[in-house]
Amino acid sequence: MDLPPALFQPTDDGYLATALTIGPWDPGLQHAGPPAALLLRAAEQASAIDGGQTVRLAYDIFAPVPVGPVRIRTSVVRPGRRIELVEAVLDGGDERPLMRLSAWRMRTAGDGPAAEGAGSTHPAPALPDASRPEVANFFGAEVAYHRALEWRFAAGSFNSPGPAAAWTRPECELVEGEPMTPLQHLLVMTDAASGISATLDWTTATFANVDLTLALHRPPRGEWLGMDATTVHGGTGAAQCFAVLYDADGAIGRSSASLFVESR
Repeated sequence: MDLPPALFQPTDDGYLATALTIGPWDPGLQHAGPPAALLLRAAEQASAIDGGQTVRLAYDIFAPVPVGPVRIRTSVVRPGRRIELVEAVLDGGDERPLMRLSAWRMRTAGDGPAAEGAGSTHPAPALPDASRPEVANFFGAEVAYHRALEWRFAAGSFNSPGPAAAWTRPECELVEGEPMTPLQHLLVMTDAASGISATLDWTTATFANVDLTLALHRPPRGEWLGMDATTVHGGTGAAQCFAVLYDADGAIGRSSASLFVESR
């Protein structure tokens, strides 16, 4: 199968989404993971803290992002030499915001050892070599988001309901011509937490998220990243998805997402 080399191709005034961004709900709309990673890339490029650590990423998803051209504008909302808040906003070329990222970044003091007990209450799932390869069967297009990453499941499944733990590694670049960084990879992956832990039938219900928040106590490392995800429904048309995020060395943080649930 021939796949595009990247999720996005650079253009004169922004980026063009490839087929690898296609989400599960509509072949004309992107999965939120790729544009989330693109916004993170832009926020880090706008940062004035060289080599700083992004510790919290809060995304608002105002509308679905079409598979097509996108643009990003950035601003430093709270400048500082030690701590800063960077905002990045994505639109489809008409200045109507589709997604917004608010990212807190901090100056680092080196890459020292993690504090004792960090992540010990959430031991990592079985590592990728001991996990099961799987491909999602609910995407309408053969080439879509699910092909952008290699998926291996330590528990649960894409294709059956309930909590799940999965590892991924990139099968493409984020922006053509650039290697995908571990943090960009984390964003491409993490928005799928509600997909791997779905408790509803994809053919009878939609449960798209309106936001995504990650809180990280250290940056991700290595080619394999993982998440242990659970979705909880409130019975009112709202749901929450929570995930613990990992690299091969252990837990690195957590994510949460608010889902709007309705019948198809």
